[in-house]
Amino acid sequence: MADKPQPQEAQFVRSDWAAVPDVHRFSHQAMATTFEVMIQYEDRTYAQQAAEAAFGEVDRIEGALSRYLETSDVTQINHLPAGTPLHVTLDTLECLRISAAIHSQTGGAFDVTVGFLVDCWRDKDKKPRTPSAEELQFARDRTGTDLILLDEPTCAVALLASPMRIDLGGVGKGYAVDRMAELLRDWSVDRVLIHGGFSSVLALDAPRGMKGWPVTLSHPKDRSRTLARLNLEHLSVSGSGVEKGRHIVDPRTAQPAEGKLATWSIAPDAARADALSTAFIVMTAQEVTDYCCEYAGVRGLLILPADDAAGRAEQIVPVGTWPPGELAQ
Repeated sequence: MADKPQPQEAQFVRSDWAAVPDVHRFSHQAMATTFEVMIQYEDRTYAQQAAEAAFGEVDRIEGALSRYLETSDVTQINHLPAGTPLHVTLDTLECLRISAAIHSQTGGAFDVTVGFLVDCWRDKDKKPRTPSAEELQFARDRTGTDLILLDEPTCAVALLASPMRIDLGGVGKGYAVDRMAELLRDWSVDRVLIHGGFSSVLALDAPRGMKGWPVTLSHPKDRSRTLARLNLEHLSVSGSGVEKGRHIVDPRTAQPAEGKLATWSIAPDAARADALSTAFIVMTAQEVTDYCCEYAGVRGLLILPADDAAGRAEQIVPVGTWPPGELAQ
């Protein structure tokens, strides 16, 4: 079994949960990060039982989606010969279905099959390198969500090319957060804020007497610099960023993208917000604007890095419709 990565706590979103009265906070390690549930509920024991059931959902989903587990659906798909169907869990099928939809909507900017391409552009120490033409062509031939065939009636997956390197990390945490929310609703626990590593956050009902769950978006290079203050209710926010010295590969061109320093997306559900924050990293500001205009309930915040050659300072670009007062001046 491959070694699991160490947790990375790049907090693109912060919650001022301490300002909410009568909140019980529970945490759990999964998917190489920390999941937390903040619950406003009278009975702490019942809230804890509900949270533990929700964390059980995360563990179950990780067992199907993790490419670091030899028995997972994703690992089996990545070793699947072309044309051979594989029966998978409903969670895996749903994640692949969501991924295919976002892939289509973003013109290929979000792609869960980009694994070989990413590996092309970095060495064994994960430092940037330039691949040969042959390496790049091999990766391109095995990249594209359209190479994954889904048969929903039989809950089966087949590939048009093999091997492939599928990674559902760009949607899996958000999907897990959504399933946690469903389970907590079943427990009649509704005043909840859930996050997976502070990069995928979902709010259910607002705390009593409040407009929503207080959440802030901070500059990744200066946490004291607040870019937006949100009051989340029935919404999700997700953040993605570019690690220093790392290539971000645009799956549409197979080339490193200039990208952004960081992006946030706000959407009605966490799986979509998770996928979109990843897509927004490689999409142009105009492409993100067009997307938010076309799809209701979606908005974004982009940090465009400074360009000394062009004489351009760093830019903070809000996209879509933002309520008055949420964006920092």
